[in-house]
Amino acid sequence: MRKTVAEYSIVYTMGAIGYGLLEMIWRGYTHWSMTVAGGVCFVLIYGINARHKDWSIFKKCVASTIAVTLVEFVIGCIVNLILGWRVWDYSGMPFSILGQICLGFCGLWFLLCIPILTFSDFLQKKLFGYR
Repeated sequence: MRKTVAEYSIVYTMGAIGYGLLEMIWRGYTHWSMTVAGGVCFVLIYGINARHKDWSIFKKCVASTIAVTLVEFVIGCIVNLILGWRVWDYSGMPFSILGQICLGFCGLWFLLCIPILTFSDFLQKKLFGYR
């Protein structure tokens, strides 16, 4: 399965817009760094889905949740801890790591990965012509 720059650009853009909209719905606001995170996350989820067609939806959701959590942790460390922009702070949440990620949001991402992976399948088949 050959991936093109155009394909990944479209996937990245959809992820950036989708993540930003999700933040607007969830928190009422967003930050441009979250659109960067969203684009990277959707490219990773899209790639996991494309490379592992034989995996169960559960396994894809686990892998995708780990990918999203790692992206959020890295971006959080950069924008919040290094640059001090205070985009978010999960310090008060149970099982948080450095205030950048927490167990509760990992669970939410696991559930969100179900429709995201379904949308990824749709894109691969309908927009990019994969079987």
